[in-house]
Amino acid sequence: MMQWQVLTFDELDTRTLYSLLQLRVDVFVVEQNCPYPELDEKDLEPQSRHVLLRKGDKVIAYARVLAPNVSFAGYPGIGRVCVSQTARRLGLGRVLVERTLAVANELWPATDIYISAQCYLQRFYEDLGFRAASEPYLEDDIPHLQMIKYFQQTATA
Repeated sequence: MMQWQVLTFDELDTRTLYSLLQLRVDVFVVEQNCPYPELDEKDLEPQSRHVLLRKGDKVIAYARVLAPNVSFAGYPGIGRVCVSQTARRLGLGRVLVERTLAVANELWPATDIYISAQCYLQRFYEDLGFRAASEPYLEDDIPHLQMIKYFQQTATA
């Protein structure tokens, strides 16, 4: 049975925290061969929310919602969007981002939402209403671009 949850850091039990960190490391560090500082203290921010899909004790999809000014000056953001290798091609990535955007909109209504997206996912995020807002740049040696989901698009999408 699969279960969606939205939790603050303090609401995460140790097994859930372990599982979501394991998923993030598996995807971003191991699969993408990208050593980077995974523990960046943004998870601890009081307004951060952890959106996750559990299957039993395992987190199989995850994203975090960050308050304005945590990653993007003046705006909320989403990040660490990932789906377990075993759960890909089921449409969970799209559902995950839609749920994450709903959480951000609930916390900061009528506000644009930012993401630093890997370039190869540009089309995926565009299909969800994001628009490119920068030229490509390297982040942890992987090409990224800043993308924004404008509130006006959120209201009409």
